[in-house]
Amino acid sequence: MWIANGWKEYQVIDCSCGEKLETWGKYTLVRPDPQVIWNTPKNEKGWKRMNGHYHRSKSGGGEWEFFDLPQEWTIHYPLAIGKDLTFRLKPFSFKHTGVFPEQAVNWDWFSKLISDAKRDNPDREISVLNLFAYTGGATIASAAAGANVTHVDAAKGMVAWARENAAASGLAEAPIRWLVDDCVKFVEREIRRGNRYDAIIMDPPSYGRGPKGEIWKIEENVYPLIQLCSQLLSDSPLFFLVNSYTTGLQPAVLTYMMSTVLARFKGTVTASEIGLPVQSNGLVLPCGASGRWSAK
Repeated sequence: MWIANGWKEYQVIDCSCGEKLETWGKYTLVRPDPQVIWNTPKNEKGWKRMNGHYHRSKSGGGEWEFFDLPQEWTIHYPLAIGKDLTFRLKPFSFKHTGVFPEQAVNWDWFSKLISDAKRDNPDREISVLNLFAYTGGATIASAAAGANVTHVDAAKGMVAWARENAAASGLAEAPIRWLVDDCVKFVEREIRRGNRYDAIIMDPPSYGRGPKGEIWKIEENVYPLIQLCSQLLSDSPLFFLVNSYTTGLQPAVLTYMMSTVLARFKGTVTASEIGLPVQSNGLVLPCGASGRWSAK
């Protein structure tokens, strides 16, 4: 398992009864997590002294209950390459805060690939395409490492939030294209335009609807999308990253998909669960899986 253990201002304190107890900077939150199917004693004091609690409804969705929590605050992540990222957190619908902290293990991985490639060839321009880019964690990690980034997400509000994170991280003037667009349609247009990228990152949802009601199911649509995206890779690509929060897409499935699609490139495919360390017991909370292809 790839473990995101580089955080200084975020921690999973405990997890039990379908929920996880976390600290985000100086604030403590309790949020639901479908992976937490065990019922262990809630001895940590944060279970009774939280700043925010997201209550899931039995009929779907849920709502926040706040206890002395600001509308917005920031936390920082120190990339392994020596650059700091800043994230503006805002609890919003469906339990999210604006950051998936487990993805930090991937930020460290590909930011080092970019940084090393730039060190070996300072004149090389490295172009990264980030699809389903959300609030821009992967975008600003790539930009901090020296890449030119194209950030694509269908939600206008998420793209605006990502720009705020870039500015907070000192990357307001970085070479980032911010695009509000349907990711699949954008990739199809880029193929017709003949544009190419040295690296591709995708973090597709398990389920979603397009602007015209198109249904996205990751089990049905992710493989065709990987095939499409492979047509956008440059002659000397650097890496390809696919993230999944769907339990059906296990690491072996990600490995198989990426190995078959990217077979024409010389490189290595690896895949693993990703997780977050739990402070109270030393165990690791699983948080999905990632598949990685790299030229090295």
